[in-house]
Amino acid sequence: MMTRLALVSESAKTAPQSSASPSPLASPVFGLQEGATPRLLVLDGHSMAFRAFYAMPVDKFVTQAGQYTNAVHGFTAMLLTMIRQQKPTHVVVAFDLDTPTFRSLDYTEYKGGRNKTPEEFYGQIDLIIKVMEAMRIPTISVDGFEADDIIATLSTQGETAGWDVVVVSGDRDAFQLITDKVSVLYPKKGISDIPPMDAAAVEAKYFVSPARYSDLAALVGETADNLPGVPGVGPKTAAKWINLYGGLEGIFENIDAIGGKVGDSLRAHIEDVKRNRRLNHLLRDMELPVALEDTVLQSPDRDAVEELFDALEFNQLRKRLFDLFGEEEALDAGATHEVPAHQLVSDAAALNAWVEATTGLVAVDVVSEKVGLAHEATAVALVGQESAVVVDLGTADAALDSALAAWLLSDAPKVVHEYKEALKALSVRGLSLGGVVDDTSLSGYLIQPDRRSYELAELSQVHLKVSFEAEATADAGQLDLGLESEKKYDEAVQRGYVALLLSEYFAPLLQERSAAVLLRELELPLAAILARMELTGIDVSQERLAVLLDDFTTAMNAAKEAAYAAIGHEVNLGSPKQLQEVLFEELALPKTKKIKTGFTTDAASLKWLLEKTGHEFLAQLMAHREASKLKQMVETLKKSLAEDGRIHTTYAQNVAATGRLSSNNPNLQNIPIRTEEGRRVRDIFVVSEGYECLLAADYSQIEMRIMAHLSGDAGLIQAYAEGEDLHRYVGSHVFGVAPEDVTSAMRSKVKAMSYGLAYGLTSFGLSKQLEISVDEARTLVKDYFDRFGGVRDYLRGVVEQARKDGFTSTIEGRRRYLPDLSSSDRQLRELAERIALNSPIQGSAADIIKHAMLGVAAQLQAQELKSRMLLQVHDELILEIWPGELETVKALVIAQMGAAADLLVPLEVQVGVGSSWNDAGH
Repeated sequence: MMTRLALVSESAKTAPQSSASPSPLASPVFGLQEGATPRLLVLDGHSMAFRAFYAMPVDKFVTQAGQYTNAVHGFTAMLLTMIRQQKPTHVVVAFDLDTPTFRSLDYTEYKGGRNKTPEEFYGQIDLIIKVMEAMRIPTISVDGFEADDIIATLSTQGETAGWDVVVVSGDRDAFQLITDKVSVLYPKKGISDIPPMDAAAVEAKYFVSPARYSDLAALVGETADNLPGVPGVGPKTAAKWINLYGGLEGIFENIDAIGGKVGDSLRAHIEDVKRNRRLNHLLRDMELPVALEDTVLQSPDRDAVEELFDALEFNQLRKRLFDLFGEEEALDAGATHEVPAHQLVSDAAALNAWVEATTGLVAVDVVSEKVGLAHEATAVALVGQESAVVVDLGTADAALDSALAAWLLSDAPKVVHEYKEALKALSVRGLSLGGVVDDTSLSGYLIQPDRRSYELAELSQVHLKVSFEAEATADAGQLDLGLESEKKYDEAVQRGYVALLLSEYFAPLLQERSAAVLLRELELPLAAILARMELTGIDVSQERLAVLLDDFTTAMNAAKEAAYAAIGHEVNLGSPKQLQEVLFEELALPKTKKIKTGFTTDAASLKWLLEKTGHEFLAQLMAHREASKLKQMVETLKKSLAEDGRIHTTYAQNVAATGRLSSNNPNLQNIPIRTEEGRRVRDIFVVSEGYECLLAADYSQIEMRIMAHLSGDAGLIQAYAEGEDLHRYVGSHVFGVAPEDVTSAMRSKVKAMSYGLAYGLTSFGLSKQLEISVDEARTLVKDYFDRFGGVRDYLRGVVEQARKDGFTSTIEGRRRYLPDLSSSDRQLRELAERIALNSPIQGSAADIIKHAMLGVAAQLQAQELKSRMLLQVHDELILEIWPGELETVKALVIAQMGAAADLLVPLEVQVGVGSSWNDAGH
């Protein structure tokens, strides 16, 4: 059956079907209907951002980089709701500035007494403005004026032009703007309950017309602005006067006629009332940097939204935004792509004929299903620019199998999405895959290493602006038999074609970013090695695992019972609320950091409390947490055991922005290295039957050696060249003593500082880490930089260079783009600076261990050795040694790891052997 599919751009897919179905968003960019009235949506940025901040839980919205985003998320979600509900044609957001305004200069107590802005809120306004920029929504701030004045001016301009205006603000001063053409959405609770306030609503609540609301506020005062009203005068009394005398001026003219205590109070505070009226009256005739016509609602900048929402980790919100605007985009008939028709080949002659007739890059997509330990290939789709074929591996005869295997292994240039997974699925069938010149999941990563996902559909939407869905079709009257398989073939061909389009799109970007060599010579060859390692896995002693699980369970329960005994009753040790009651009410221990739900009971706070009080309950609570964490780790390992009794972790090359590999299902990188418990966990990983031992090899001080190379510091280079103990050498220079007189305490301080400085550690951070005074830490850093000026100059220069370039680079040229280096937000900027410091070092270390893996694998194959590589964890390689090959493999591992980079200092490799991963440690 021949199936033809169309890849359609988001705009084409959702175009209006007919003139009888107008776009729900009646804005000019989406086609404003003739004669319709423009509708302006104006938002008070700060007001709504604060509403969002307090409406959304802080701890639920924080990125992996540590940036709080609850106000950004809430504000953006609210704005999308407003756009959908209000259907504006024009949108603009007004923001306050931190500079003094004419009101604060007039009255120094204006807005005084407000609570200090929460630390978690800082930086979020800048991020909201970035979101607005990506959505192409203008923002306005004017020095010396408030957002309220900007809103009043825009409202007046809109009304004068005959537009409808909707103001969104949490400030009641906005009520004075309400007219037949201007309404106000005033939030009552959070950002979800935002009812409209029109003239009738204002009069019903405050007993005056909107035009007189500022008169009312002048009399009764405004707590939020720290404007005290007339004592004894409430809204009803004020409204009665206003309606009786025709407003504030009439009240002043008849002030002596107002009797009683409230009249006396009014006369005594007349100047306060005049001041209040002067300050709460909004300006309507400002000169604004944005014209009314420039606020037209436009389609967002998709690339900018994708990049920003990746950093903010707004995956669901991204979909809401694109759904909202995507369903309204105008038809772009030219933005379509037709997937080539395919044929299901049944013999070798048909496949060979297609291969002969097809030129250029071919995409390979593997259809697979889970069988036993891994996914097994069931069909293979080969997709060219003009045509495609599918081979069903279940029905292929020996000749077709052989022809397919030969072509797959050939040097014919191929593109695959997720090359490693395709290799694994094919290898189960005894097939391999050569000639791969692009894996679009890896090339997409090298172009944008900070994305959250590199799935094919997402990359297609982001870069090509196309979405795709398979739609299998059958001839009229045809039975449904076989349609499920045909649908799978359709989808495979479609995926292959999208991969072709992406590969073509990525090619110049890879060259522009100097990443083509990294892809071709490092990441693609490494994917093949990782595929073999994942399929091989590592053996596990189930007896040791069971003992370990029992021991950690026993330790956890013992700590729990001891904790109960320390306070005389049971408590849920996993409940922060109950722990707060025990620690701060029952035991009356010193308070920790205040958070929304009380006082924090996180690990750092409990450690501080234990050091301060020495309370037995705290000691047992922390012991329980540690044992519980270890038990959970071992339970995860047990669940990960495959049918062959081995653990097959999955490596990802496109998760860590630095280039480091990540380990998942299970994560073997989070096993503690230096603790006794961590060593016991590593002891369950053992050598397989028939093999001699495990070999563990890692680099000594790899990151400090990279620092010496990058900085060119003569002192560090000399230390490594002479084989010195680096930290003892540095300690002797920093503390001014002979190397043999450097104490273990001195060495520890220098070691912590050496690594810390490369990661942006401040003197304050160093003081906390070493538990010394800030002055001592500052002196330590100064002495270090005085002795090792090359390091100081490098650390200063790398950030400045990154600020100029917009990215950092590893020794191999792997880039990390850091747009926040130029951010006006201090927190974001400082975070980017820390990343700029450590990315070249971490990334270079990642590149070096990858090159080492390529070299080791190549030599194992070249020397026809049966030993095999099993794991890569941090800077460590684990190999399984075939009997009689230990010395040969040890020598080649040391040689290949040592030659993985040409640095100004030697790479030192440490090797250990043993029957378990722990025993092989060193």
